[in-house]
Amino acid sequence: MLSLTSDYCKGTGNPEPYLRRITDVGFTYVHWCHQWNTDFVYTPSEIRQIGRWLKTYGLQLLDLHGSVGPEKSWHSPLEHERRAGVELVRNRIAMAARLGSDVVIMHALRWQPDIEGNQERWPQLLRSLDALEPFARRHGVRLAIENMPRDDFAGIRRLFAAYGPDYLGLCYDSGHGNDGEGLSHLETVKDRLISIHLHDNDGSSDQHQLPLDGTVDWPRLAGILSTSSYSKCISMESNMGSYKNVEESFFLRKAFERGNAVAEMVRAQVSSLR
Repeated sequence: MLSLTSDYCKGTGNPEPYLRRITDVGFTYVHWCHQWNTDFVYTPSEIRQIGRWLKTYGLQLLDLHGSVGPEKSWHSPLEHERRAGVELVRNRIAMAARLGSDVVIMHALRWQPDIEGNQERWPQLLRSLDALEPFARRHGVRLAIENMPRDDFAGIRRLFAAYGPDYLGLCYDSGHGNDGEGLSHLETVKDRLISIHLHDNDGSSDQHQLPLDGTVDWPRLAGILSTSSYSKCISMESNMGSYKNVEESFFLRKAFERGNAVAEMVRAQVSSLR
């Protein structure tokens, strides 16, 4: 069982062709990443249609990438934008629940008070998390806070101290973690891991390459995953952005092969612990 991001080729517009091609190569799960950074609100008719596509292609929704939009932002210092951002996250929580998923991944702030605006934004983020908690619980959905590039996890740890694991968990992004000491930080909070975004890069930028094409320490990551609280399948957030001259079908086949290779690494680590 493997999962691939829905936006491996394109993140807006009609997702149906990409869902079909994901299925054709052998994936059985999809990470919903369309509209992950927009103010787009999914209507009931759109959610129903996505559900029909998932059923038609035999796909299950593993998890869903919520949006902190350019205007509807859950940590905006402008109160009307913050409230709109809360409604945007509620939209994604309800969508995930309707489509059979129990995790929505969210970008949050890094705890760096010296960054301009962060002192205003952090209390706003907490207000939004407080407002969303009852709604998320009613829908059986947890929020997974994603580590960002050069993240020291200070903000993530503050959030985990304030909110329990039955509401807030971690999404580990291996590409972001490779731009810093991500694996060392992951070791300290692996009991809160509920989602993964696996992809690779050369350590210089967020390239979303296929696993094993960059410098991520995959054996070490597999070892951490094998002893973490994460219990779902290998989920890749690789896309074609770094593969300009590669055919889509070739990329998808390689993605499936690489996902299986990482899954085998994790299985081997689990076996060694028995």
